[in-house]
Amino acid sequence: KRHLFGLPPRYRDSVRAITPGLPLFLYNYTTHQLHGIFEATTFGGTNIDATAWEDKKCKGESRFPAQVRIRVRKICKALEEDSFRPVLHHYDGPKFRLELSVP
Repeated sequence: KRHLFGLPPRYRDSVRAITPGLPLFLYNYTTHQLHGIFEATTFGGTNIDATAWEDKKCKGESRFPAQVRIRVRKICKALEEDSFRPVLHHYDGPKFRLELSVP
């Protein structure tokens, strides 16, 4: 396993703000579930592993270059979006920002 999270280029600044030890969660856009708990083991950066999610059209380039290495802190049951919707920063309908808030 690569123990790596990655996001598209437009999230580079958000990922660069990640520091080692920061708790992270994985949101599955297909199932609308939140998985975790993970922890950053590195600072967020760009192309930590350029072969991860490699772009078939551009060999050696990742489709998700905003990356951070992670470890599993605790395996929890996945949460359905309805259960954590109150802590999301929604904008433009169903879209939400990457950070969570405490109500």
